[in-house]
Amino acid sequence: MLTDRILAEARAIAGDIVSLRRSIHAEPELGLQTPKTRDKVFAALAGLPLDWREGPSTTGAVGVLRGGRPGPKVLLRGDMDALPMDENTGLDFASTIAGRMHACGHDTHTAMLAGAARLLCAGREELAGEVHFMFQPGEEGHHGARFMIEDGLVDADLGAAFALHIMPNAQFGVLGSRTGPLLAAADQLEILVSGKGGHASMPHDTQDPIPVAAEIVMAIQAMVTRRFNAQEATIVTIAKLESGSTFNVIPDSAYLMGTMRTLSQERRLAVREAVTQLAEGIAAAHGLSAQVTIHEGFPPTVNDGRAVELGAAVARRLGGEEAFLRMPDPIMGAEDFSYVLQRTPGAMFFLGVAAEGSDWRQCCAIHSSRMMVDEQALPIGTAWLAGCATRFLGQGWD
Repeated sequence: MLTDRILAEARAIAGDIVSLRRSIHAEPELGLQTPKTRDKVFAALAGLPLDWREGPSTTGAVGVLRGGRPGPKVLLRGDMDALPMDENTGLDFASTIAGRMHACGHDTHTAMLAGAARLLCAGREELAGEVHFMFQPGEEGHHGARFMIEDGLVDADLGAAFALHIMPNAQFGVLGSRTGPLLAAADQLEILVSGKGGHASMPHDTQDPIPVAAEIVMAIQAMVTRRFNAQEATIVTIAKLESGSTFNVIPDSAYLMGTMRTLSQERRLAVREAVTQLAEGIAAAHGLSAQVTIHEGFPPTVNDGRAVELGAAVARRLGGEEAFLRMPDPIMGAEDFSYVLQRTPGAMFFLGVAAEGSDWRQCCAIHSSRMMVDEQALPIGTAWLAGCATRFLGQGWD
């Protein structure tokens, strides 16, 4: 089935793909419970030869397509949840719910995956093996993929897994990825510095937490650049520092919040240990105490080289040599498709959806309230997902 016709077939159903995307976009849902979105997917795929699996922890669902002949299993994933933010696009199908927006493109991911399911169901008899379509909520920090795995919805013996993420500030129709780390682990950091408050005119009678907190912030930056090899990117950002109530009162405590981004489990653990040691040590040196709390986020997203080459071959087959961009460096964002890739060889790719012919470098990025998508790119993503499945089932990693 991996022929030029797969893109033509995707374009033939472009209206349905776009319609589903817009319907989801207008009614965004958050977190692990996205029942309206799931039901829209079920309606779009009604009557197709898919066996559905659902679990107790989320409204996620996996549709299993069994081909005409036995063979390996491949998983395709699309996420479904939105972000808690207002939309400022002015689109006719903009969010109808205040404080919610599909600003990360999950509406397009779901629509493209549903399109791929339609293409592959139509060619079912040609497939040797199974395709598992993973419609997943809770990607935006809620660990939805992990919950679906724990609920037993994702088989342990999958041969390969692929996912696609749009990029609104990347060149139209170009697919990009890289072997190895693609995205970072993301952990949330909290530090509570505890001292003793008092009158601001008599700091010697207090244990002022504010200069200690400030020293910890600056020391973290030096720690990152001096203790860790810069060839493996490491980011520790303190994004919130909160303390005090007025101009003449030294507070009892100061609170810091931030994020730690790393590209390997080894570096991840080392940074956690170093930050804890640093904060506790600086506070103790001033006679105060620091309590460090780390909330574990997603692990690094690490692509299998074989999956990257397969996806690159499909991209070139669909759009020529320039249709694939080999990314030189990882991106320090995070993705919970990483949980799938911890168990199964596979890869995530990015699809540029800036308006065709535009200066894509000037376009708003994901998580912008003004993010826009050129919907003409959606059939390309649909065809790529279907193409990865057919190529793997037909040729394996060859």
